[in-house]
This record gives sequence, structure tokens and C-alpha cells, in this order.
Amino acid sequence: MGSTGSEESTGRPAGARDRDSEGRARNARPRDGLGRPLPYDAPGVPRQPEGVVRTPGETVAEAQRLLDEGKPFHAHEVFEDAWKSGPDTERELWRGLAQLAVGLTHTARGNLTGGVRLLRRGAGAAEAWASGSGEATPHGIDVASVAAWARELAEDVEREGRPVDAGARAPRLRGADTGS
Repeated sequence: MGSTGSEESTGRPAGARDRDSEGRARNARPRDGLGRPLPYDAPGVPRQPEGVVRTPGETVAEAQRLLDEGKPFHAHEVFEDAWKSGPDTERELWRGLAQLAVGLTHTARGNLTGGVRLLRRGAGAAEAWASGSGEATPHGIDVASVAAWARELAEDVEREGRPVDAGARAPRLRGADTGS
């Protein structure tokens, strides 16, 4: 079935731009569980609403749920909300955790080099924050274990040279106890 001229091959009406009222890109395309864009008319995984203010405990619980479901892209959005809405003193912690989630996303998508870099960068950022703050387990997050997980995953990806199953390789943010 060919295009009638009124729709692009993506299923989006011709001439329709995915922009907000100020002209900034707004990506309304459906996404899969790893955040990859799908055709406009395809069913997708519901996205995380942006700008949600959660308590740190709610952030950790929601991010862990998404990681366990194999949705690290969505977990990164939860961490991003925390870094944008939380206290300035915790920005680098949440940013480091978001980088870890994006690193897992990329290793699952097959961008192994980028994923490994982000895993290591996120581990370093979270450890630097913990060292500077003196808090080893902020909000119950076992920073040392999460950083060790990230470095081990990075080494495995480099050695094996293949994408990972995001849900099977999800970190335990609170160590063995995910603490509901």
C-alpha cells in the first residue's frame, strides 16, 4: 500500500512536526521497552511521565521496578527526575545512577562501546558522590555494590562482545534487599 501523499511512511501526517509551541523537538513516537522509537502507528511501552517529583525512596523503588522489568531507559527517566527536582547536594548521585541506567540501555540495544563508557562513568560519578558526601548507602542505595555491578557488566560486555538482557542483568540498588 503506497503513500497517498497525506502521510509519510512513518504513519505521521505529512508536514506534521513533532515540536512543541516553542519549536523544540518533542518526541511523541511510541517506544519499545529499551526506549527505541517505533513507527508512529505501532503500540509501544508507556513512557514515564516527565517532571514527577518523588521522594528518594519512591525514586529508588520505581527505578528498581523498571530495571527488573528490563526497562533501563525508563529507569533513567526516573533518576533524571530526581536529579532535576531533588536537592543540589544529591544531583551528582542521581545523575550517576541515570548514567548507569543509560549504560545498561545501550549495552542491551547493542551499542556496546557507548554502554561500557556510560557504565564506567556512572559508577565513577556515584562513587565520587558517596566519597564526597560520606554517605555509603544514601536512601538505602548500596553505592559500592552498584558501582561494582556496573564495572563487572562493562568487563563482561567487553569480553563477550554482545548485547545483554537488561532485565537479567539489572542491578540491585539496595543490595540483596531491594527494600520496598
